Amino acid sequence: MKNLGLFIIGKLISVFGSAIYTFAIGLYVLKQTGSGFSFALTLFVGLIPTIIFSPVAGYMSDRFDKKKIVVSMDFANGMMFLILFVLTLKFELNQPMIYISTFMTTVFTTFFGIAFEAAKPNLVADEKLMSINSLSKVIDSTALILAPVLGGLIFAFTDIKTFILINAVCFIFSAVIETMIDFNYNIKSTVEINDDGGFVEDIKDGLTYIRKSSEIVKMINVLVILNFFISFSVTVPLPYIINNLLNLSSNQYGIIQGAFPVGMILGAVVVGRIIEKIDYMKLLIFSSITLSVAIALLGLPLILADASSLAYMIYYISIMVIFGIAISFIDVPILWLMQKSIPDNLRGKVLSISMSIVKLIAPLGLVISGMIINSVPVYIMTFAGGGILMLSNLMILNQKNKPA
Repeated sequence: MKNLGLFIIGKLISVFGSAIYTFAIGLYVLKQTGSGFSFALTLFVGLIPTIIFSPVAGYMSDRFDKKKIVVSMDFANGMMFLILFVLTLKFELNQPMIYISTFMTTVFTTFFGIAFEAAKPNLVADEKLMSINSLSKVIDSTALILAPVLGGLIFAFTDIKTFILINAVCFIFSAVIETMIDFNYNIKSTVEINDDGGFVEDIKDGLTYIRKSSEIVKMINVLVILNFFISFSVTVPLPYIINNLLNLSSNQYGIIQGAFPVGMILGAVVVGRIIEKIDYMKLLIFSSITLSVAIALLGLPLILADASSLAYMIYYISIMVIFGIAISFIDVPILWLMQKSIPDNLRGKVLSISMSIVKLIAPLGLVISGMIINSVPVYIMTFAGGGILMLSNLMILNQKNKPA
């Protein structure tokens, strides 16, 4: 319980610090330059290192002490913000400083996140592993809701230099907290690998382990298909439906978007309580069906009679809450299963490779969706996406695992 509490504090500070800074600094750039492109570029710079550096972070977390990585990354974040604060006392905060600091904090957070993720099974007893994953999901989802709100408040009422200093202190405090976590509380199994190889050999070891584990391949396939069809049938079509076709206001759209992380929080809390009582494969199948139906129903108002804007808003809030619950019911058990089954000295690279594969598919869905959205009725995109997602995941999840 001590480890669990310290984990929550450390992750809470790190996730919120990075998310709030990325959003607040983006608003600062937008105000200073008046350029939507510069604002988007700031957000992009805060995303791309996750994809690029995840495999490296996985390699490092398996090769070196995970506790040292976690503590040093938060400390590095704190020192980086402290240096940035000192620079702003002498020079005006400019775009190159902003882009570099945003890039660096995302890199540090990526290494921090992968190492912490790989260490979870070592932090708590086996029966608490689902709890720590559920709480981690709650923190991530809460950050999605509150980071823009807190970032906007900070931008409005606090000098950006003061915020940078506060962020520096918080990250250093988080690093101190994490030194008290016992990263060897629950040592797991390991497998023999060639420790003489370098980065490429380690990645090959991770890929080999994934290829030989039919259960992990199954989980990755589920997440890949899920990410593709969310990008294809939700990320692009939903804003288009709400803003362009139903003509709801920006405030209504914001409320609808905020319902999704609320659903994820509810789902993460519930799944942590029920996972030990029901078969996880049945849960994944049920959640995949529910998610597929929710995606298909996004386009339903377009073929029904006109309704009031309030009715549309309530409808889409309900869909997005269900959507968020279903996502948590899929994500949390899959991560839990992978953490339980992957040996200690392979967990970092296997998780990071899996995350990179899953995240790389999303841009393809965005591109295809953007190319056809003006040529095909949007409700066909949501119906087709939901239907194909359901059939694909049912086929994958009903496959029998091959014996090792």
